[in-house]
Amino acid sequence: MNTVTIIGCGWFGLPLATQLVKQGIKVKASKRHPEDLVQLQQAGVDAYQLNLANVNSQAKNSSLFDADAIVINLPPGLRRGETDYLGYLTQLITLMGEHQYQKIIFISTTGVYPSLDQTVTEQDAAAFNDTSRTLLQAEAMFSAMKNSCIVRFSGLVGPKRHPGRFFAGKTDVSGANVAVNLVHLDDCIAAVSLILSRNDTLPIYNLAANAHPTRGEFYVAAAEHLGLTAPEFNQQQQPNKTIDGQLICHHLGFTYAFNNPFKMLDAC
Repeated sequence: MNTVTIIGCGWFGLPLATQLVKQGIKVKASKRHPEDLVQLQQAGVDAYQLNLANVNSQAKNSSLFDADAIVINLPPGLRRGETDYLGYLTQLITLMGEHQYQKIIFISTTGVYPSLDQTVTEQDAAAFNDTSRTLLQAEAMFSAMKNSCIVRFSGLVGPKRHPGRFFAGKTDVSGANVAVNLVHLDDCIAAVSLILSRNDTLPIYNLAANAHPTRGEFYVAAAEHLGLTAPEFNQQQQPNKTIDGQLICHHLGFTYAFNNPFKMLDAC
């Protein structure tokens, strides 16, 4: 694995690119806006502008897609009301063309699991609403490809994403009983790096720390960790869904650096 392309080089993609460069891998990466390319270049990354909403002839003839592996990390933007996510991915697949990659990694989310009172594994995804239906359609576009691997991130925390801000100062918050399903940025980088290096990967992996404190416990502690006003939870309970993120450990020998969300607070 000598060259890796990263489509979408933001909060996760840029530190992943930086880590791969440190390993001696040539990294190509894309950003939507040209003014953001300098940051990639400063990190030793070959930077390309790519706007999937308006693909020009330069993008169609770009060497961006000439690599041994490709990591696709495009936030769906569904909560912001963006509706052309699947169209962007279709355009991306067109640009990838007939290139045969040693590994195709598509970054997805554990939002594909319905809120049920149970522990969910990689086999439990379901199209239970419009958002999950879109996410699963996106996964299917890439899972059909040779050498592909879908990686589903749980709630992301890390630099500039401290969980203490999620509910700080809020009152009458329901679901104090619900399990927290989080994964730290460092573990996301380590897991994707591991998958890139292996030929024996499974089609799908969840990423989630093994410990799952309740929201009532964790988000009070997280807010207090930042000196913010702790949230106040009501007595209304919600379905307690727990994400099982251990398959990658059992199958690839992966070890989470942050297997307890409380331990993540000092690394955010």
